[in-house]
Amino acid sequence: MRFLIQRVNHAKVSVETEIIGQIHKGLLVFIGVSEDDTKLTADKLIKKLLNLRIFEDTEGKTNLALKDVNGSLLLVSQFTLYADCKKGNRPAFVHAAAPDLANELYEYIISQCTLAGFPVQTGKFGADMKITLENDGPFTIILDSDSL
Repeated sequence: MRFLIQRVNHAKVSVETEIIGQIHKGLLVFIGVSEDDTKLTADKLIKKLLNLRIFEDTEGKTNLALKDVNGSLLLVSQFTLYADCKKGNRPAFVHAAAPDLANELYEYIISQCTLAGFPVQTGKFGADMKITLENDGPFTIILDSDSL
């Protein structure tokens, strides 16, 4: 499982012309699920995500977590995080989870973050989405379950 995390001042996701998710200060998280991922994998990444100290304190040091800044989450499914570009110029997605598993784990991540008390907005699984954001920093981190 991979989370591509961007610290944002604001972000929104639209499907066609309708805004379906929008946050102000917080984290935009693109979620990629692989064929080998489970709820245990998700739990490990969720715990790390919710406790990352990547917001600045009064001294400008990254000492604060999402809860410390009353931040929100915008969670967006993105199978392209499992693009394999080793051969040729057209990415292959053979390591991305099948849609049923990917959606199940995406919904699980949403529910766990909500249960943890964080304001959560989402994209729409499988939809053609347009994302607008203002990256704060920029500050972007990749969490990969294979390296945690």
